[in-house]
Amino acid sequence: MSTQPAPAPLLIACALGIEHLALRMSDRGGAGGPVTVLRTGMGPRAADRAVTRALAGPALADAVVLATGFCAGLAPGMHPGDLVVAEETRAPRGRVPCTGTELLVKELTRALPGRTVHTGPLTGSDHVVRGHERADLFATGAIAVDMESAATLLSAVRAGERPVAAVRVVVDAPEHELVRIGTVRGGISAFRVLRSVLPAFFEWHRSLLLPRR
Repeated sequence: MSTQPAPAPLLIACALGIEHLALRMSDRGGAGGPVTVLRTGMGPRAADRAVTRALAGPALADAVVLATGFCAGLAPGMHPGDLVVAEETRAPRGRVPCTGTELLVKELTRALPGRTVHTGPLTGSDHVVRGHERADLFATGAIAVDMESAATLLSAVRAGERPVAAVRVVVDAPEHELVRIGTVRGGISAFRVLRSVLPAFFEWHRSLLLPRR
């Protein structure tokens, strides 16, 4: 009797303790396979090290990788709590196209009705972006910026071919710039949204496991 191969696990990477807390507080029901939520630490170097180390182990060697957490919106009209689904991530070391963007948008819209979902390039930075830097990055075509997504996805595809994606929650935006995450209303709104995203991630992951016709 032939046996079905075990489904590829899902590795969800985030940087901050508050992001990890939000994901830990989420409902884990409905996952299509093993799920690991990895806190990488802040910044691209920390993300690179943590993801490379995780994927080097046999349990996660073929894992699907999704980067998530908070981000800074770059486009005028963005608000805290909006969602960003990356079409690609950008960094000085290269660009990584994302898998299943349209499906992620569909599932996030279903899981969080009424929330605005933006799609476009997500760029990386090695520091918190403020003021004129935000406009400069927007001029490149990027719609949002964070410090870990690009490094996470670059590390993931360097370790082997696999589906990858990045979904971020806007915590500040051009008209709503924050001083510190979690201390004002925008941070609280973003935290609540991040607590609600896992069902969409699981549906996206499950779709990747279905046999192709």
